[in-house]
Amino acid sequence: MAQEEKGTKRLRGFAAMDAEKQRQIASKGGKIAHQRGNAHEFTPEEAREAGRKGGVAVSRDRKHMAEIGRLGGEARSQSRGQQQQPPQ
Repeated sequence: MAQEEKGTKRLRGFAAMDAEKQRQIASKGGKIAHQRGNAHEFTPEEAREAGRKGGVAVSRDRKHMAEIGRLGGEARSQSRGQQQQPPQ
């Protein structure tokens, strides 16, 4: 309780583990769920709808979309510049 009064929190349980250990545990859980037959598997329609929702959510952030477009344009212009240079 003394730590809560100071405004600091300590991570416990799953959150306190390193990322690799978390991945290992999550992977085991996913494999077992599939073996038992109670894991959710997306249908093509569900996957399409989830992708659409994600796209809508991301595209609301105009600054983020502008950054994506800028980076794409830069990458394309760089790859075109490399294609046009004669071999040395």
